[in-house]
Amino acid sequence: MPFSGNVDRLKTDVSIVEDDVEARELLAEWLNTTPQFQCASVHANGLMALKELPAVAPKIVLMDINMPGMQGIECVRRLKPAMPNTQFLMLTVYSDTKSIFEALAAGATGYLLKRTSRNELLAALGLVQAGGSPISSGIARLVAQAFEAPAPAVALDNSGLSERERQVLDLLSHGHPEKQIADHLKISPHTVHTYIRRIYEKLHVHSHAQAVAKYAGQTPQ
Repeated sequence: MPFSGNVDRLKTDVSIVEDDVEARELLAEWLNTTPQFQCASVHANGLMALKELPAVAPKIVLMDINMPGMQGIECVRRLKPAMPNTQFLMLTVYSDTKSIFEALAAGATGYLLKRTSRNELLAALGLVQAGGSPISSGIARLVAQAFEAPAPAVALDNSGLSERERQVLDLLSHGHPEKQIADHLKISPHTVHTYIRRIYEKLHVHSHAQAVAKYAGQTPQ
């Protein structure tokens, strides 16, 4: 449900989809006591979010995975086409690679564990604003291990990605925004954007997260 009260248009609207009442209230408090974010709405489950979120149109959604009625990943998969400008950040207790890549393939921007501290969460939200894809450190290690596995090699050979395009995609997979990638590779942001556009075309995807998931051997829908 939307939050009542004064709305600060200078702050970034963030919605919360979480079935645990205490967790919802804590997250809302964290958001509303910062100078840059505010809680735009809270939703107790995926079905309610599916019905209510499009009208709220927040910039970012904090989405739990394990909820009654509809799982968070399925909720993101259904909402993303209707809310292409909204970034979905998964906040969950699950750290298995299957859930991680399913969430990214569904359209999630990042994946954080629920034990993430207030400061870490706010930093992740800031990274989302900057165009990055935040991932908890423990999860990042799992993603790195998936990239090291031999199975994706055939998919990569068939993708037609150049060495530089793979370098850009590898940096994207670790949550770096385009400006940081440009600095790291010592090329212009415009060139990075061109590489990313080519990556999208070759992998037949439409987002950073889908490109990362497919590059790691998944097949996003």
